[in-house]
Formats: sequence, structure tokens, C-alpha cells
Amino acid sequence: MNHSGNSGLGKATFFSRRQFLGSCLAGSASLLLFKQNLGSASGQTSLAGTEPGDRPRIRLVFSHIPPDRPTWPNIGYDYEGRKKELLSRLRSALPEIDFLPVTVQSQKEAEALLHQDQDIDGYVIFLLGIWTGAARAIISSGRPVILVDDLFAGSGEFLIEHAAARRAGQRVAGVSSSRFDDAVEAIGCFQAIKKMKQSRILDVTDSPGFWGNPQKIKQYFGTEVVKIGSAEINQAYRKANRALGEKWARTWISRAERVIEPSEEEIKKSGLMYLALLDLMQIHKAQAVTVDCLSLFYTGKLPAYPCLGFCQLNDDGRVGACEGDLPSTTMMLLAGYLVGRPGYISDPVIDTSQNKIIYAHCVAPTRVFGPKGPANPFRIRNHSEDRKGAAIQSLLPAGEIVTSFELNSETGEIVLHQALTTGNVEEDKACRTKLAAEPIGNINKLLGEWDRFGWHRVTVYGDLKRKLEVVSSLLGLKIIEEA
Repeated sequence: MNHSGNSGLGKATFFSRRQFLGSCLAGSASLLLFKQNLGSASGQTSLAGTEPGDRPRIRLVFSHIPPDRPTWPNIGYDYEGRKKELLSRLRSALPEIDFLPVTVQSQKEAEALLHQDQDIDGYVIFLLGIWTGAARAIISSGRPVILVDDLFAGSGEFLIEHAAARRAGQRVAGVSSSRFDDAVEAIGCFQAIKKMKQSRILDVTDSPGFWGNPQKIKQYFGTEVVKIGSAEINQAYRKANRALGEKWARTWISRAERVIEPSEEEIKKSGLMYLALLDLMQIHKAQAVTVDCLSLFYTGKLPAYPCLGFCQLNDDGRVGACEGDLPSTTMMLLAGYLVGRPGYISDPVIDTSQNKIIYAHCVAPTRVFGPKGPANPFRIRNHSEDRKGAAIQSLLPAGEIVTSFELNSETGEIVLHQALTTGNVEEDKACRTKLAAEPIGNINKLLGEWDRFGWHRVTVYGDLKRKLEVVSSLLGLKIIEEA
């Protein structure tokens, strides 16, 4: 671990990929031992039965005119052989999708197909030839479509129909690439969309309103929001298994690089709060939970901050989100389904003099590459603003691309930027975790969208841009690149 001074940002801690992986061995062994000791010993560490289960049913349309006609790719082309090859490769690459193949050779056949189709989650059209009119008919139906050009075969129809559909605001995403994995990546987004429709967000708040619009979230993603109050989470906290809560506390303490402010008793309370969250998620069959933590804790309605529990949920592939922020919770849930990695909410700070954006918050994951990935070091701190409770200072890896984004649930827009992480900022002011990164693009442009999307951004390790573009296209949302 290297430290270097930084007069503008405070002292920064840097972890190269190699250093990061090497530092994870002890933490991984500790977690493995903990799972061996606890498993689902009390039932309170299990969320069995809450996983979205239904597979997406995708109509796979092969579009071409009869082979005895001169056209692209050529007269006498072996369409049947090509169809068998593509179907085999798709089923091998995406076994969790039910592909329903059909050949369509005209607009009339496409219209008949649309009339008969029931319970179809989306369409994938492979243009194996040109000028059938089928793509236009299916796209015009308003159903979600991924249009794929089989290069040097469907190119003319692809370019015209894709451009027209995008201009008309249709729910279509296009793939024009010799790399088959690009088609697989786009088509795989149907899995995430299906899971979003089967998911539920638990919102714990005493506020009469919401942070975000749950009706619009349901409209866009199919995700249900269930609202409960502080009385229910406090009841779950009181009945939580004290011995198991203490085990979680001791495990977090043993895994931490350091415990700085909180007492062991405070961390035990966090263990009980984590068990309460698990209990409520199980009761309400929720895949994500967000708590209006600041308002509830500041008014004495919450006995402990949920920060450590949120970290554990996110490390384990679930979603624990801060402040009752439903748009951010929705984006975290989507990211998990798209790439199997956690996001974390932050209050960004921008330093134009150093071309840096700093993602600051008192909750962050320690397994940014997913539940089976390595764990990075972390410290247990108190919550920064009020200097109470227990929170996380996660020392996140440098030298990695991150994608940060947010949903405006009123307008159906997603704002997005990307950056290269450079280190962790050591500064006592503001939230505990402070990941610094250099934006990819224009940092001054990055100052422009906060009034419409709010201060929060969800940051995920990796390049999610293309998948977010595909999902947005299929759901009729708009992507805004803010840098």
C-alpha cells in the first residue's frame, strides 16, 4: 500500500490491481471461515425464495427472402445452415433465455406473427437478408426489439430501419458487428429487464412522500416499491438474534483494516440492524432495501445506522441503499442484474484544478467485482456528519474504469459518465469513503446536470455504458452523457 500527499484532496491511498488482489487474501479467508461457522444457522442470514425466477421468452426472428432470388448475401445462400449455427451459439451463450425461433420472409408474415404472439418478453431480429419489410412491422408494434445485422447480408435494411426507428423513438437497440459477443451482450440485457419486472424494493421511511416516483419506476422497469415505517424495522431489530448479531459484529471487526471511532457495542447494534434488514426483506420478498436513515436516525427513530448491513448486502449480491433514494436503489438493482457487481451511492465532489471527481459516502461495498471477487480493505468509522454510529470507509481499487449514473424517475432519463479511478482520499471532512477518479471526457461539462438528477450518483466498477444504452433503448428511456 502506497501513500502520497495531495495538497488539493488531502492524502490519497492508492491500490494497484496487483496490490489490491494481494491484500484480499486474509479477508477472503476470514469471510470463508465466517460462512462455514454461520451458514444459515438461524435462518436470519438467508434470503431463500426471493430470487427472481422466470426466464425471459424471446422471439428470435430470422428475416430473409427466399433463397432462389438474387439479393444480398447471394442467390442460393444456405439460410437454413446459418440459422442453425446462430441458434446453437445463442442457446450456448445465453442458457437462461428461452429462444423461440421463427423465419419471417415478408411484412405480412411479421404482422401475423405479432398477432399470434403471447407472453413474449422481446424480439431479436437477425437480418440474414434484405428487403423483407419484417423488421419495420415488428419495430412499429412498439415492442422491445434488438435488431442485428448479419454483416454483408442484412446491412442495407438494418441501416435504414434502425436509423428510422431511433429517430421515431421506437424501443429498438441495434447491433452491427462482426464480434458475435456484441450481439450476446445486447440480447443478454433481456435477462436483467425480466428480473427487474420480478423484483421488489423495500422502502423504510416515515415520510409521507417518496424520494423518487414509485409509480414511474413501476411503469419503466416493472419493479414494485413496498413502503413500511420505522415501527416495523424497530420491531425486527428488537427480535433479532443477539448472539448472531454479535457474530456479525466480530466478523466485521476482524476483517477490518482498523476500527477507528465506534465501540464494539455500537458495531453489535449494526449487526442487529443487518439481521432486521434481512428479516424484512424475507418477509416482503424484496431484492433491495433502502432506508431513510438520516431522517430516522436524527429523530431518534432508528437505533443504529444500517451502513454496515448495507455493505454486507451489497457484497453478497443484494442491494442495500442509503437515504430512501428510490432512483438510486433502482439503478443499483439494475447494475447487479446486468453485471453481477454492486453499485454504491455517492455525493460527488468535483475538483477541476486536478481533473478529479471524488465519490464520497459513508457506505460502499468491499467486493466491487462481485460476491465471488476479491475483497478490498476497509475501516469501520463513525458516520461523518453527526460523528455517531458505525459506517464504512472502503479503500477502493485504483486504475479501474467506473461507470456512474442516475435515474430521473419523473422524466425517464438516465444520466451517465465514466472515469478512471486514481486512489482514495484521506480527508476528515464529509463522508468517509472518498474514491477519486479522472473523468473520461470534459470535467467542466460534468458540472451541468446536477439540478435535474440530484446530487447522488451510483458508481459501479466496470464499463456498463453499452448495456445501459441497450436497456434504455428497450425500455424507452433516454441516456444523457454528462461528461
